This record gives sequence, C-alpha cells and structure tokens, in this order.
Amino acid sequence: MVGRRGGFVSDLLARDKLVFNQKAKIIEMNIDFAIRDPEGEEVGRIRQEGQSKLKKFARLVTSLDQFMTHTLAVYDSQGAKVIELTRPAKIFKSTFVVNDGVGNEVGRIVQQNMIGKIRFGLTDSQGQELGSINAENWRAWNFSIRDASGSEVARITKTWEGLAKTVFTTADDYLLEVSRQNVPIALRQLILASAAGVDLALKQDARGLG
Repeated sequence: MVGRRGGFVSDLLARDKLVFNQKAKIIEMNIDFAIRDPEGEEVGRIRQEGQSKLKKFARLVTSLDQFMTHTLAVYDSQGAKVIELTRPAKIFKSTFVVNDGVGNEVGRIVQQNMIGKIRFGLTDSQGQELGSINAENWRAWNFSIRDASGSEVARITKTWEGLAKTVFTTADDYLLEVSRQNVPIALRQLILASAAGVDLALKQDARGLG
C-alpha cells in the first residue's frame, strides 16, 4: 500500500483487529508490546526508544515518569517503522505528537480533561479535528474512538472473548477493533497510535507525583 505522500503504508494499518500484548514485568522501565492478530500470531511490535541508562535509573528510583519525554515506535512484522509517537514532558494532561514511519507529522492526540471519563482529541498536522477517544468508565480501560462527526469508528477494550486465551492475559492487553470501512489514512494512523499509547498515557502515570 502507498500513502498520500508516497511512503509505504504497512498492512498493520489495514487490519481491523489487533491485540497489544505487553510483557509482564515487576517494574516497567521500558515499554515493550507484541502486536498480535486474533489467533495470537505476532504481526508487529511496540518499543520505547531514546532511553539512556540514566533515564532508566531515574525511572527506577523516582516517580517522575510524567515529567519525562517518552517516545514509542510501532514496527510491523517486517521490521519497518509504521508510526512513532512522542509524549513530551507533562504536568497534568498528556499530549502525543504522532509521526509516520519516515518522520512526517500525522497529527496529535491531546488529553482534554482529568476528572471523570477521560477524553482525548485527535487532530491532523494542521490542527484540524479528526475525531476523539472517549473513555467509557472512570478507570479508563475501555474507549470508543469516534470521527469528527461523532460516529464510532473503532474501540479499545481491555477484556474480550473468543481470542487465543493461552496467549493473552487480562492484565496488560488491549484489543483494538476498527468497525468502519474506508477510514482516512491519517485517522487510521492516529487510531493505531492511540492503542499503542493508551498504556503510557494512563497507567504509566499512575505513580504520578508519588
């Protein structure tokens, strides 16, 4: 597949169901997710990049994650970078800058509130609204992703049925389901980035000001 700017677009962006399967770790110092299809086959990977030994040590001995810049990269099964999302250091609300695999900015994921059901806005690189991510409960484990008209185009859920239960657990796994056809490529990229970044935006900051 070829994107509007002539770059290669991975088949990850064409899949309508993906599971983000995190390795179980006692202390989470380096985010590492397998991306799997519903049968449990690994079709991609998410890795945290740009972490120095000093930064890892600081994350281990302090609760200052939210004051640090974090970068995640999504790779497909061929090892090609599909998207990269960077969350600059924050005080309260998270903002992610999303780039495609060759470094062009796709858009941003911007946290809009801190109290109640969490909501994120999705904008393109020019700041135009493309949609939103809407938590369906105060603990923010299940999300409805909507386009600019308010119609649901995808969902992120923490529990599900019918998948390869021997592979997945309920602790740190997320299911992404795209329910609408012909979703624009920029919104597709932000949807994939949203599923990749939800853990960092919410759970990684649970230690907060600790």
